[in-house]
Amino acid sequence: MKKIKENYNYTIYAAYLGYITQAIIVNFAPLLFITFHKNYHISLDKIALLVTLNFGIQLTVDFCSVMWIDKIGYRISVVAAHIFAAAGLIGLAALPNIFPDAYIGILIAVVFYAIGGGLIEVLVSPLLRHVLRRKKKLP
Repeated sequence: MKKIKENYNYTIYAAYLGYITQAIIVNFAPLLFITFHKNYHISLDKIALLVTLNFGIQLTVDFCSVMWIDKIGYRISVVAAHIFAAAGLIGLAALPNIFPDAYIGILIAVVFYAIGGGLIEVLVSPLLRHVLRRKKKLP
């Protein structure tokens, strides 16, 4: 067990998975815009609002997380970030079919994964920098 604590490789792999999750959050919904338009008959102005909402929530979470993260801790924050991101991505598949208006389901999913994406954005880079400094790979 002591080797794992001193190794930090799992933390580095988890940070890289965080970067992959962030990339999926930013790029996945835009890949589905044509599907949203054709299958759910959502207008293009409402689809554009999804991107605005995503980045607006991510920026708000970035700003507000400065006050929260130190109080609740990094580990809980990183886990919560991934839970929000997963809930949003799973919700993107399920919620449009549950709600009478598919757009409401998509909006709820975007809110969840935007919260997760904002937290990941704030947490992963400093965490990875700290770990790599401990491993003496960064100055």
